[in-house]
Amino acid sequence: MDDSSPILLFDSGVGGLSVLAEVRKTLPQAPVIYAADLAGLPYGTKSEAEVAARVCGLLGRMAERWNPRLICIACNTASTIALGMVREVLEIPIVGTVPAIKPAASETRSGTIGLLGTAATIRQAYVDNLEAQFADAKTLLRHAAPGLVDAAEAKLRGRPVDPAAIDEAVAGLRRQPGGDEIDTVVLACTHFPLLQAELGDAFGPGVKFVDGAQGIARRIAHLVAGQPMARSEPDRAVTTGPIERFESLAGAFRACGIERLDKF
Repeated sequence: MDDSSPILLFDSGVGGLSVLAEVRKTLPQAPVIYAADLAGLPYGTKSEAEVAARVCGLLGRMAERWNPRLICIACNTASTIALGMVREVLEIPIVGTVPAIKPAASETRSGTIGLLGTAATIRQAYVDNLEAQFADAKTLLRHAAPGLVDAAEAKLRGRPVDPAAIDEAVAGLRRQPGGDEIDTVVLACTHFPLLQAELGDAFGPGVKFVDGAQGIARRIAHLVAGQPMARSEPDRAVTTGPIERFESLAGAFRACGIERLDKF
């Protein structure tokens, strides 16, 4: 393997920057390519077949082009639907992003956990299995909050966050039977940690938020441990969508150490 072989982080948009931030802390020396499928955003409203075909096809082409040492699917929706398929097709390590139900079950004191995700994520059997395995003795309340994806993307572009999107997400959990007992919320979309401050204000004191970014970074570090790493060129981000739309996110990428933005 070439020392400059990158870690490829893939997301439907820029929610994966919450994962990249943790990877930077854990592996500051690692070459990185960040890929945003803005042409396919949002994934949460698509069928499972559409998401699986799109993710497998794009990652196959990207792996052929860049020969990454590891791919991280930094998207809960894509991971819960397509992770197994991608692993069958590509013979390199693949790290997925799944709802952090296990740590949430350990942290809750009330025994009632909220989960915010996309519509596609919250209906997956993968999530049912995580609940059965780690939160069987707890109450897990789920709510699809697609408006938070747009709100996070707007925030990273320097635009105001729509308070209605925040209020709807919180109300969607609180109005369910037992919702007033929620003390821990799983942010089951990599976009959502970007709105933790706004969600915290809306939920009020005493509510903890859990996401998988730190655990993902640790898993990546474990899988590439001992591998030589050296950048032969600056890290970059690529998009499947219009480059003009991508360039409006330059500030957010710069904050994560990426100056170069390209069209895929």
